[in-house]
Amino acid sequence: MGKGQELYKRAKEIIPGGTQLLSKRPEMFLPDLWPAYYDRAKGCEVWDLDGKKYIDMSFMGIGTCVLGYADDEVNAAVEETIRKGSMCTLNAPEEVELAELLIKLHPWADMVRYTRTGGESMSVAVRIARASSGKDGVVFCGYHGWHDWYLAANLADDRALDGHLLPGLDPTGVPRQLKGSTLTFQYNDLDGFKRVIENNKGQIGVVVMESRRNQPPQKGFIETIRQMTQDLGIVLIFDEITAGWRINNGGVHLMLGVQPDIAVYAKAISNGFPMAAVVGNKKTMHSAQDSFISSTYWTERIGPVAALATIKKFIGNDVSNHLIAMGKLVKQGWASAARKNYLLLDISGMDPLAHFEFKYDNHLAIKTLFTQLMLERGYLASNAFYASFAHSSEIVEEYIQAVDESFKILSKAIELNTIEKQLKGGVVHSGFKRLT
Repeated sequence: MGKGQELYKRAKEIIPGGTQLLSKRPEMFLPDLWPAYYDRAKGCEVWDLDGKKYIDMSFMGIGTCVLGYADDEVNAAVEETIRKGSMCTLNAPEEVELAELLIKLHPWADMVRYTRTGGESMSVAVRIARASSGKDGVVFCGYHGWHDWYLAANLADDRALDGHLLPGLDPTGVPRQLKGSTLTFQYNDLDGFKRVIENNKGQIGVVVMESRRNQPPQKGFIETIRQMTQDLGIVLIFDEITAGWRINNGGVHLMLGVQPDIAVYAKAISNGFPMAAVVGNKKTMHSAQDSFISSTYWTERIGPVAALATIKKFIGNDVSNHLIAMGKLVKQGWASAARKNYLLLDISGMDPLAHFEFKYDNHLAIKTLFTQLMLERGYLASNAFYASFAHSSEIVEEYIQAVDESFKILSKAIELNTIEKQLKGGVVHSGFKRLT
């Protein structure tokens, strides 16, 4: 089982849930066998507590390390900051430089506030938007964090039905008084969006959505939402936490030609160092002064320094085009290996955020065996690939060879109905529905 699983057993006794992030729980990848903890990481290579080296062809730090693990240039900037002092009674000047850079990259924007994580940045954005619109109601599609404003959508009239809208996200502990304060619609379902707005006239102050995630927007979908929110005095927030910086320098909405009132960034903005930004127009952002939004560690210096170094490298090295190219190669490799081995596969997602699903009733067991087979071949792999600047065509080519070998075994096991028999541990846990 290795030192990682042994440590994870101890963790579950003293840390509720075992980990701090649902998406990092070993049960989400390979129960009983996933290495669980790392000793060091560099580029796209990871060494576990037993000294075994793996190539990360999965989530690259859950989407944070777009340049690759421990990028030399970002690390150098952070190390210099540590020497100078990462915290002080006075403010970090890099806050101003970063705000100016973000505004330059987003010509529609005028002001910026910072946090250090994606979830809290979304909560800040919603707070500002509610203050600006003067209305409490929020309508969203997609996944936007763990805070009360979001999980309130999972409160049902009957407690027994709590959690049905967003399976896997239990709203226990969220005040029931918030029921009905947050409503939902599906991405690309314009009629559904219009119904929610019509049925709650005068109550909706905020619309939250990703400008794009797994699928591109249908013609007129985002444009109509933008026009309706403007006409009704509703603040439109684009959550760019996952998609941003991967296909261009900034948010995906810049490629779509639609301007929100607020765009929110985290994950990719600082290559693994905690940092997040709420970027918005002056009319909306001024409302931050009407509410108490303040936190000590939002003023530390490492986050802005790391973000500046990361963004400058994005711009100077045309990183987004490399990510797109790597993602396309992986998607093509998945498709080719599936055809060759007669596997039914559904491939989706933006090129740098690629996903696939096994089209079988026992798809979770098949996914588990795939991860097991790839781990044996030296890869951290699941049914997703988040491209990084550290991935190369040579690395992808070797990875696809391992995928082909694994798909061949899966195909035979499906034919013989022996998938579950070949598993060395339990079946992977399912994730949650995103409404995208």
